[in-house]
Parts: sequence; C-alpha cells; structure tokens
Amino acid sequence: MVATPEVIIDVAGLTNRFGSQTVHDKLNLQVRRGEILGVVGGSGTGKSVLLRSIVGLQHPAAGTVRVFGEDLSALPPQRRSVFERRFGVLFQRGALFSSLSVLENIALPLIEYGNLERAEAEHLAKVKLALAGLPADAGNKLPATLSGGMIKRAALARALALDPDILFLDEPTAGLDPIGAAAFDRLILTLRDALGLTVFLVTHDLDTLYAICDRVAVLADKRVLVAADIATVAATDNPWVRDYFLGPRGRAAGNAAHSLQEQH
Repeated sequence: MVATPEVIIDVAGLTNRFGSQTVHDKLNLQVRRGEILGVVGGSGTGKSVLLRSIVGLQHPAAGTVRVFGEDLSALPPQRRSVFERRFGVLFQRGALFSSLSVLENIALPLIEYGNLERAEAEHLAKVKLALAGLPADAGNKLPATLSGGMIKRAALARALALDPDILFLDEPTAGLDPIGAAAFDRLILTLRDALGLTVFLVTHDLDTLYAICDRVAVLADKRVLVAADIATVAATDNPWVRDYFLGPRGRAAGNAAHSLQEQH
C-alpha cells in the first residue's frame, strides 16, 4: 500500500470578505508534498485571493492556513519572514521591477534576504536564469524589452532565487501562444521533478491541467467543490465543471493529453 504524501499546506475554514462581498466561506483545501495542484474556477471565485491568503498577503476574516504545520499569522514577524523564504511566487504578468535589469530583478531577493554581496548574488542569479530556460544575455535586458514568454521565465527565475520548497504560480501561461505555453508547462514539470518542489498553480489553461497537474481543485460557491485527479474532477456533476471540462476546448485538451500518453 502506497503511503499518502505529507500535507504541507492545510487551509481550514477560510473566509475572505471584501466589504459586503464574501469570496470564500469556510473553504478547506490541502496540498501534498511534491504534487502539482491546479486551482480553477469561474471569474470571481477567488483563485488569486486563495493564493494570496496562503502566502500571507491577504489576511482572512476567519479560518487558518498552516504551512509545514505552522500558522503563519501566529508567528512573530522575524520568524515569519524566514519562513516565507521557503515560498517562491510568480505573480500575474510577472510583476518584475521595470527599472531593474532581469539579472538585478533575480539578484534582489538574494541581496535583501540572503545577505549576499552583489557579485555573488548576480552569479547565483545567472544560475537561476539558466534554470528558467533563458539565455545569459537576457539578464542585461530591461523587462519592457522582453517578450511575454521571456517575462514569465524571468519571473520564474526570480521566484526560484531563494531555493523555495513551494512554488506559487498565478496564471503562468496566460497570454502565451500554445507553443510557448506548452514549453513553460514542460519546464515546470522538469523543475518539480529535479528540485523536489511542490507547486500551487492557479490557471485557466486546460492544456496545463491535463499536461502537468497531479490534482485539480475547483472553486465554486465560495468553497472547494472538489479536489481530485482530473478524471474525477471532469466527472463531477456541476454545471460549471461540465461546461469547462466537457465543452469543445475541454474535450480537445483531454483528447490531446490522451494521445500524448499513448505515444509514451
């Protein structure tokens, strides 16, 4: 009997409100060590808000978020800061500092949190740049001069700067062409396997869900409707799930993934 992987993120009874609007109501979710968990849901279901709640950027109205058994909100600031270095976050649209070169963007957390000298930080930044699949000369460029795919990879390199245990990705393939998105998916899978990462992935991309996610969590009605392998999720009796997974795009993504599996 195969043991169930350790739960390293445990969200219990999470409630998030903005004014009179309740986005999450007693939401529960667990993320297991080493998995790639895809989080999906219709617009306004709070996918990014859930990510921000886990990494500590959103303070919930109620509930707890435990990461590696610790409630981050209960930790003293200094210990919490050290703890949060185990997270790597890729925000929507990259969120790179426009006035810094790509290399400086990646080196910044190494200088600020790793207490490294600039030369050493930039040397390590070049390693992260290569890990993210970018050529060395990309490091000298400003974010505004990069293509969408290169911005995503540069942001990924920065997210990997401090050797995180958990990688949080918010719509990482949004805006990429199908070839670029597929290459990015393969990169995430390779990094997970090579570095032993756990990946929390917010996405709308059906191809990504079928290609790399071990489990998929569906947000609906302010909670997690289901969190399971994609076949189980696709068979869930819910109008949004049916439209999403069994519509033309969902069927095409599923068929493509099935064909790829048969080839291997």
